[in-house]
Amino acid sequence: MNSLPKPIRILAVDDHALLRKGIAMILANHPDMKLVAEASNGREAVEQYHAHRPDVTLMDLQMPEMNGLDAMIAIRSEFPDARIIMLTTYAGDVQVLRAMKVGARGYLLKTLLDKELLETIRAVHAGKKTLSAEASFELAEHATSEALTPGEIAVLRLIAAGNANKQIADQLSITEDTVKGRVKSILSKLGANDRTHAAMIGVKRGIIQS
Repeated sequence: MNSLPKPIRILAVDDHALLRKGIAMILANHPDMKLVAEASNGREAVEQYHAHRPDVTLMDLQMPEMNGLDAMIAIRSEFPDARIIMLTTYAGDVQVLRAMKVGARGYLLKTLLDKELLETIRAVHAGKKTLSAEASFELAEHATSEALTPGEIAVLRLIAAGNANKQIADQLSITEDTVKGRVKSILSKLGANDRTHAAMIGVKRGIIQS
């Protein structure tokens, strides 16, 4: 008697109920997959993983209480074989690298869920690593660009918070001239037109959090 293969058991983690509902609707039409649990933040994700031991976890990167990266690190410290696909709004190269370094098996843009979700789940379940085409492109595009130093990231974070050079100098205990030098370097490395543009690029690429 031919028994059908067991469906791929999936945990969906996202702080937006609408997105989880969308994932559930996509999966409902495919008998080789089954949504076994949902979570709305990283802490819940760890609990649900413990309870259900899914085959594949879809994990949002940006969430309240505990973000997706920290949740993935927590899960993989106990279950090193956990297969986790990161979901994100931005193809931010820094986030891709960070997620892949700590063990993500896949990386998917939320805008492409309807096109790439199923094949990504199947590939990761089969033991492959997979990146969405757009994330791969962003990664390749920025892999050769110069990385910001920790000092420059600190300045960029304060620029994004709306601080002027003098305020940044005071907060970081450096001279205003040092701040100006770092700003100049940041604009050059990010290919930004001005400070606001640099802050936007920093957030989009995941260099700083919004």
